[in-house]
Amino acid sequence: MAVLIKGGTVVTAEHTWRADVLCDEGKIQAIRENLEPLPKTEVIDAGGQYVMPGGIDPHTHMQLPFMGTVASEDFESGTAAALAGGTTMIIDFVIPSPQQNILEAYNQWRAWAEKSVADYSFHVAITWWDDTVAADMKTLVREKGVNSFKHFMAYKGAIMCDDEILVNSFSRAIELGAIVTCHAENGELVYRLQQKIFDMGITGPEGHPLSRPPEVEGEAANRAIRIAEVLGVPLYLVHNSCKQSLEAITRARNEGQRVYGEVLAGHLLIDDSVYRDKDFDTAAAYVMSPPFRSQEHQEALWRGLQSGNLQTTATDHCCFCADQKAAGKDDFRMIPNGTAGVENRMEVLWHHGVSTGRLTMNEFVAVTSSNAAKIFNIFPRKGSIAVGADADIVVWDPEATKTISAKTHMQKIDFNIFEGMEVKGCASHTLSQGNVVFSNGSLKVERGAGRYVDRPPYATYYDAMTKRAEHKKPTAVER
Repeated sequence: MAVLIKGGTVVTAEHTWRADVLCDEGKIQAIRENLEPLPKTEVIDAGGQYVMPGGIDPHTHMQLPFMGTVASEDFESGTAAALAGGTTMIIDFVIPSPQQNILEAYNQWRAWAEKSVADYSFHVAITWWDDTVAADMKTLVREKGVNSFKHFMAYKGAIMCDDEILVNSFSRAIELGAIVTCHAENGELVYRLQQKIFDMGITGPEGHPLSRPPEVEGEAANRAIRIAEVLGVPLYLVHNSCKQSLEAITRARNEGQRVYGEVLAGHLLIDDSVYRDKDFDTAAAYVMSPPFRSQEHQEALWRGLQSGNLQTTATDHCCFCADQKAAGKDDFRMIPNGTAGVENRMEVLWHHGVSTGRLTMNEFVAVTSSNAAKIFNIFPRKGSIAVGADADIVVWDPEATKTISAKTHMQKIDFNIFEGMEVKGCASHTLSQGNVVFSNGSLKVERGAGRYVDRPPYATYYDAMTKRAEHKKPTAVER
């Protein structure tokens, strides 16, 4: 059935204008004022509301096996919760175990994701290295629609990449036309600090941020940036939480390097006092890496977002319930790392960003949708309101209010890191593939309706070198 969104104000990353939007056959068919509905068209009255590209969360972990358990949110429930908050696509992570064939892991994640109710794609983590990994990276880029590879610089003894793996993988990525992404924390320092703090008798959640100070993130961010600089590969740093990593990104971008930074909604709004809560379950619920920081870092991150040195917002949505977090009751090192947020990201960013004047509406669209689509090479199919684009749209009511709570959220977790936060500005309707899947608080989704989204490679190293050689050929006069 066709859907006509009538009477709203269209907001993209570049422009704002009054127009109706007609969607049919999964695509945006027309954008102009005074559009008339087709036969059997569902009409959405968007008067007084904004019509924006659906959100893209470029960092989620649905159904992730991690730290001896499995995340409580699966691909069906997680993408449904995302739609309720106006996010119409996620980019999740395939994380092979050490020595596991990366194509085997990719196929396993694809099978898990078949029940998704919204569109999705995958970054693939490189957790070890040999010639088979290099060959499989080529298959993933050329045949499977993967154009980004993840590297964990933390979690020693598990999935941590040392510098040799980083250099090998970064080099292969630039050959294939892929971007590299990094979780930047110095894993060796974290390991040493965890042991030191535990030996001091600090065993509760308050030990978690002490073992992962901002300096370990700043060091790793700078190291990844300089390795990428030498090899000439574009780099995307996930979940920047502190001034130190932001400063490294800003310095590199000022030098002309292609470095992109992501910030989590939680890192913008929650400070490290949560880890000192006397109730273990409450404090443990906030354990994720990098941890939440002091308020000075939050202000710096907002400035990074405003200045354009941080380009995207995400959630690192990785849900573990209280009974799972209890594995670290006597040892903070054993608390599964992860928090939720895919349902609330856009609401809290609108309330604390647009409503406070920190972000314009256009900047909001950029950092919640369009920039991710551009960086990961799916724009303008995603992240835009344009004729021919996928009809993934959120109708945003700036006057709607709600109080965020685990009692009412749709995420499959028993805690909400934004518990009790009152927000103004929420999705009234969400369209996925041109279908109304969320309307005024009600979900209407279909298991398996989500599609895997291929992301084509960028220009390869060899393409660039060929162009460079052509550019340097001597002219007739020089000859």
